[in-house]
Amino acid sequence: MSMEREERSARAGAGATDERGDKKRIVGRRKQCKFCGDEALKIDYKDQALLKYFITDRGKLVPRRISGNCAKHQREIAVAVRRARMIALMPFAVTGA
Repeated sequence: MSMEREERSARAGAGATDERGDKKRIVGRRKQCKFCGDEALKIDYKDQALLKYFITDRGKLVPRRISGNCAKHQREIAVAVRRARMIALMPFAVTGA
């Protein structure tokens, strides 16, 4: 009986596994595109506050799976960021150490 308890506790501490010892896949709920949900929000290259949300601290675009945008709006975000970078509203890369 004590062997079974030890075996169960060892398995429980190893992470999320099923009875066979296979790793379980964590499936989360899909994020909604904030631009599809709110028609008042418009993507504009001059709106730095909005575009800053979709840029990492290193200056890269945040991917769709993380930001939750639909494909159409993710493309519009990418174009807006490129335009903002070209007229020096946003940096191409982060400088400094």
